[in-house]
Order: sequence, then C-alpha cells, then structure tokens
Amino acid sequence: QVQLVESGGGLVQAGGSLRVSCAASGIISIINVMGWYRQAPGKQRELVASVTRTGNTNYADSVKGRFLISKLNAENTMDLQMISLKPEDTAVYYCNAQLFNGVSSWGKGTLVTVSL
Repeated sequence: QVQLVESGGGLVQAGGSLRVSCAASGIISIINVMGWYRQAPGKQRELVASVTRTGNTNYADSVKGRFLISKLNAENTMDLQMISLKPEDTAVYYCNAQLFNGVSSWGKGTLVTVSL
C-alpha cells in the first residue's frame, strides 16, 4: 500500500550534520503518522522522531534540540535533519509510516555512522 525508501546516510564526524530522507510512494493519502526509528548494533530499534499529517512532532529525549523532522512534502518526501551528531547516534535509520488502517510500513534503512 505504501512503499518507503531511505537515502542520505553516510559517515560524518562528531559534531557534524547530516540529513536523511524518506521517499514515499503508493497510497499516500492513507498515511497517518510518519517517523524515523534507529537501531544500533546489539540494541533494540527505537523511535527517534515522528510527525503527524497536521505537523505535530515528537522526539526522543536523546535527540531533542539536535534533530528536526519535517512533514511529508508535495514531493512525498520526509526528511530528518540532524546536527551536533554524536558517536552514539550511529545506527541504521529506518523510515516508518503508520497507516489509517493500522498497518505499519517500513523502509530498508540507511546507515549513519558518526566517528570521533
């Protein structure tokens, strides 16, 4: 119903910035909430940030003030702008869409590596 493709990951030094993007396709009108999750090696997947169709946002405490999530735009792209990156931000970042019918769609992820 909805397909998600992440892009923009890469290697950045601590203190640097990076933007990851999520391109959505399919039945966009049934998307209720979009979000970014991340999973570091040996850890569980965790919510980083989410945004509703109306623009209400939610952030993990660990990224507040450093990360900014955008709403799905006219090009059906949703971004996560990350600044002041820390080594502990290293993870695979996944785009997620929660649909009005209760289904949750996931992208395949993009790797973000923050070096010292």
